[in-house]
Parts: sequence; structure tokens; C-alpha cells
Amino acid sequence: MTSSQQLRSLTIDNINPHICNAQYAVRGELAIKSEEYRAQLRKSHKSGPPTPPESPDSSPLPFDKVISANIGNPQQLDQKPITFFRQVLACLENPKLLDHADVLESTFGYPKDVIERARWLLSEIGSVGAYSQSAGAPAIRESVAKYIEERDGFPADSANIYLSAGASSGVNTLMHIICGSPKTGVLVPIPQYPLYTATLSVLNARCVPYYLDESKAWGTSMEVIKESYEKAIAEGTDVRAIVVINPGNPTGASLSESDIESVIKFAAEKKLVVMADEVYQTNVFVGQFHSFKRVLRQLQQQDKEGTFEHVELASLHSISKGMVGECGHRGGYFELVGFDKEVQAQIFKFISIVLCPPVIGQCLVEMMVNPPKKGDPSYELYNSEVSHVKDGLYKRATALYEAFQKMEGVECGEPQGSMYLFPTINLPQKAYAAAEEAGKAPDDFYCLRLLDATGICVVPGSGFGQKEGTLHLRTTFLAPGTEWVGRWNKFHEEFMDKYRD
Repeated sequence: MTSSQQLRSLTIDNINPHICNAQYAVRGELAIKSEEYRAQLRKSHKSGPPTPPESPDSSPLPFDKVISANIGNPQQLDQKPITFFRQVLACLENPKLLDHADVLESTFGYPKDVIERARWLLSEIGSVGAYSQSAGAPAIRESVAKYIEERDGFPADSANIYLSAGASSGVNTLMHIICGSPKTGVLVPIPQYPLYTATLSVLNARCVPYYLDESKAWGTSMEVIKESYEKAIAEGTDVRAIVVINPGNPTGASLSESDIESVIKFAAEKKLVVMADEVYQTNVFVGQFHSFKRVLRQLQQQDKEGTFEHVELASLHSISKGMVGECGHRGGYFELVGFDKEVQAQIFKFISIVLCPPVIGQCLVEMMVNPPKKGDPSYELYNSEVSHVKDGLYKRATALYEAFQKMEGVECGEPQGSMYLFPTINLPQKAYAAAEEAGKAPDDFYCLRLLDATGICVVPGSGFGQKEGTLHLRTTFLAPGTEWVGRWNKFHEEFMDKYRD
């Protein structure tokens, strides 16, 4: 122990070891390095040519812009906010504007439905600077319930809806409730969004991985799920829940109705809580989105033996993704179906400890689930903006997919949904040797070289989990334009030439 460590209470050796063990690659080494490059580029605009951080030769960077394709952060990558949402928020943050509604309309072009929505929300919440009820403002939860009813065709009860600071906050709450001991296990899809494994690690619980089938568009395999479950049970794990991300992150896969039915039937048989992460439900390019809630209700409707009566389902949604992209405002919700009332009381107690989710985020949730309708003054602009976002995502996804199709050693399925592609990369043996010499995993090595050469930041597949002997990477297709795709293509060709066997 160094003398400086002896002067402090906390050291890396005595803090919570479960925090130290948690991994979260989305904001790991590559993301940190990309932000250092971004800072250098900002500085260079004022002081001359950019240089890499701590570069011994102070040579200029070979790019003039960092492309953060490592994280689903739409507005960082120039996705424009929806006008209706931001106009309402302006009035909520500064209610005195509503004293001059005529000026808002005539001078600033605020439509009447913006002013009406802002006044209604303020009448329900009082002020965005005040705490709400722990589960969220009742009127907003009612709007969420109505949205779910219209989406699924089955009733929803606002008493079972909990607003949250993004879906990740809901995941954290549910995992704290589910993980009763170090032997608790949760079935998690691999590849998966590392929030789940990281949270399980922090809670000292067990991840029970089940591998998605890349050959079938990253679909779920019940045979694989059953094998993973049985293996975990044999090892003494108390498997209590199964996580499904639909549409998928990082894979983009969109599950069929029959796949969802199979998961629910298995959960009913084994008494597993189903955690349905559905934050990308509006990002579907192939087929259509099927909610777990609707499929469960259909099964219950046909059920004469009570097989599905007590299935526990927690489904999550968020304002961060989809066409909204308001990550920084931290809003979301989860709905509980089939949960024991005493357990729900403990969930309420847990969320009460942190008082309430951000109220401005709650208001954005209300607008997401209750946007302008046809005939409303804001509808035409709203519909145009949403269509522009969705069309742009699909255009960029297709451009990136087509580029991967042309890259040597890269295999990638057609874009299905969410905002990600998860291609396989097959690297020459010399690249493996160079990675080992650099002390890096091969996919890390490739992604780091890509960042250094082009400013494009992606995440190695190892950060999400991948079958042994395979290499992948995850990239978003949020960045505007397609020029950066050309840069990537050029880098890949040069990389393969350099390390060709």
C-alpha cells in the first residue's frame, strides 16, 4: 500500500468488490479515448491542427470529427428534437410564457394544442420543479395505461404502471427485487446490452446466459434456453427470471409472435418473471412489433386451465430511443402484470427511496404515449418529423449494411430494428498475433485501430458477449450522412491488407 493510500479511507482494495467486477463496455476504454479525441478536436479549432492525446510526435489526427457509433444517443448524433415536445417543455419550464399565449401563437408560431397540453400538464403536476408521487404523476400514468390499451387491445391499470428515470432505472429496480441471494439467477440473452450483466454483478447475483441464433437473424431458440436453464439449476442456481430485449440490442432482431409465445409458455412452466425490454418498439424495419403484454393476454384469453393466470411480466419502455431520442431527459416506465400485491408494495417502497423520477422526463413520457393526433394543429409537423427520423434511420442502416456486405471477412444480417447492427468480423491470423502483442483481444484491437484511423467509435462484441471463437462489433447507424461509412470501408481494406496472411 502506498503512503497516499494510507491517508484515505477508501482504496481499490476495500470498496465494494462487486462494483469493481462489473463491466460496461459501451462506455469503456474506446468511449473514453473517443472523448479525448473529441476534446482535442475542439481545442484544435482555436489553437491549430489537432493532435492525439499524449502523442509523442504531436502528429495531426487523420480525421476532423469523432463519430460516436458506440452508444444509442440520437441527439448527440444530430437527430433533431420533436418540435411539439420541446415547445411544450418550454412552457412547462417557464409557465409565465402561458400568460402571453397570444404572443406564443402569433410571434413564435406555437400551435394551440401545445399551449393546451402545457396547461393541462401543469394543472396535473403543479410544477416540474416539485416532487411527484413516487410512482409518477397519476395523470401521466393514466396516459400510459391508455396508450398500452390502444396498442394491445387489452385493458391496462395505471396502478400497475411505474414511471422511471429511463428504462435502465426500471431494470435496476426490478433486479433489486428479483435478486434475493447470491444464488439467484436471471436468464439473459447473449449477446446482450451489458446493463443486465453489470447490474447482476453489482447485486452479486448470477447471469444465466442463453445464446441467440445468429444463423436465424439472432432469433431465440427454446432448446438453447432450456439447456441454459437446466444447466444452471443443476449447478444450484435459483433461476427466477428471463430477460428478452425486443427489438434486440445489440443485434437489432425483431421477435415473431410465435417466439414470444414460446418464451411465455416456458416462463409459465418454470415460474419465471419475464422482463421484456421493449424500448425499441417503434424501431422496426422488418415485420412488426409484438408486445409481450398483448401475446400474454391472448394466451390467457384462450387458456381454460389457468396455465398462464399467474405469469409475472414486467415490460419496459423509454423516451430515450425510438423516434423521440430524449436520452438526457431520463424518462421511461415499466408495467407489471401478474405480480403479487405484497411484492408490488416492496417495489413501491424501493422506488420511494429515491423519491420520484425526473418530472420533466415524466412529461415527455406523456407526450410520447399521447402525441398529436390527426386533425390537431401540431399533427402535420409532428408526423413529418417522426417520418423523417424513421426514414433517415432506415436509409443509414441500409447504407451501413451494404458497406458491410462489401467488406472482406465481414458478415452481417439485414437490418431488422432498433438502431444497431452486430456484424461478425473474420480477421487474419496476423491480426490476432498483433492484438496479442498489444495485449488486446482481437475485436478490441480492431475497434481501437478503427478509432485511431477514422474517429469512428464502435464497441467490440466481447462487451456484449459472443460465442467462443467468434468476433463481432456493435455499431449504431444514428450518425448523419454516409461519408463516415466510406471512411470505415477504406480503413477496413487497408487493415486487411496490412495483416493479410
